[in-house]
Amino acid sequence: MKKLLLLLLLSLGLIGCASIKSLESIEFSASPAEAETKKILALGLTHTENLIEARKLKDPALVSAVVQELKTRNDNASIESENVAKLAEKVKVLDSNSKFIGPEINKRKKMGLLINSDYEDYFLQGSINNGLIQHQLHLSIKYTSDKFRNYYSASFSNGSEVDTTLIGRDANSCSASTCDYTEIIGLNLSDDFLRSNMENGFSIVFNSKKSTNKITIPSDYIKGYLKVAK
Repeated sequence: MKKLLLLLLLSLGLIGCASIKSLESIEFSASPAEAETKKILALGLTHTENLIEARKLKDPALVSAVVQELKTRNDNASIESENVAKLAEKVKVLDSNSKFIGPEINKRKKMGLLINSDYEDYFLQGSINNGLIQHQLHLSIKYTSDKFRNYYSASFSNGSEVDTTLIGRDANSCSASTCDYTEIIGLNLSDDFLRSNMENGFSIVFNSKKSTNKITIPSDYIKGYLKVAK
């Protein structure tokens, strides 16, 4: 009797594992339309030629789905291209094409229900020296506190941490217990780092002993900036 019960439990376990694997394959496998779209895009054709290839498929429903997917992706690419072009127009070029200043990004970070907000203003800038270009993320953080936070480092998504440069700081509108503080921080970034993050953008966390601030540079910003800063 015990052997029969053990065999029954083992059989149920095997069936359960098979069911899970089957569900996993269904969940993570691409749809026929997505698979065909990837195949067509891999050919490196123009959008018009992609549509011609899609219409060669035999299943009318699959043709319709692939054509729609190709049009959606093309529309998204066109929107991104427009955004990149607009951002590139806003990049300032100085000193005989040797210095570049990207447009400023402005963010407000709510610190808590009873705490004032942080105001973050940041942009990329670059300069060419001896034929090599070096970039810097320029960040200004404004906040209300009883003292300076003294930001000292920045952390990347891969876990590495580097020192930051204090460009300047200021305190004004002081009361008996608080002031409105501003800290301006610089973080040097290589050209290779920016170019390796062009497609997905990147985030960096600036660290102080009291708090951290996460800054995000989106893909279209990097592409627009590097279109000019080179």
